[in-house]
Amino acid sequence: MMKLRTRRALALAGSAVALSVALTGCSALNGILGGGSGDADRDEDTGQVTESANIDIFSLKLGDCLQESATGLLEDVDVVPCEEPHDQEVYYEITMDDGEFSEEDVDAASQECIGDAYTSFVGVGYQESALDVTTIAPTKETWDSLNDRVIQCIIFDSAGQTTGSLKGVAK
Repeated sequence: MMKLRTRRALALAGSAVALSVALTGCSALNGILGGGSGDADRDEDTGQVTESANIDIFSLKLGDCLQESATGLLEDVDVVPCEEPHDQEVYYEITMDDGEFSEEDVDAASQECIGDAYTSFVGVGYQESALDVTTIAPTKETWDSLNDRVIQCIIFDSAGQTTGSLKGVAK
């Protein structure tokens, strides 16, 4: 089983804020969700982070390397170029089908993080690996209000920080 789990935060409060989002669209979300300053500087060709930054949780992308985040509701994360020491890496994403939010469905879909996706990324199966996994997943609030359907699979080494991607490390 996965060791821990984090959730995307929804910092919307009150109908006035919800109304302003409806009227002004996505650009208002970054300001309302607080924390991060939007997205990090990224390489135009690869999309990889080129400079450390604190970003909005919804700007976190596949392949991003990040510093350890507190568990629970997340509004923002600290990302760094993967060549620098870091705690975690986004290695796989699962997009769930539309429908009613279900904690059980999110948990079931999250199991994919330690299945074939893990083996393909690391080079050995989860049970044989020394590495751990957590997820960043939708909450009922982000599912309903922001159409959040993405589960991000996060890999890390509980022994400490790593440098470079964990892709293919086979440990």
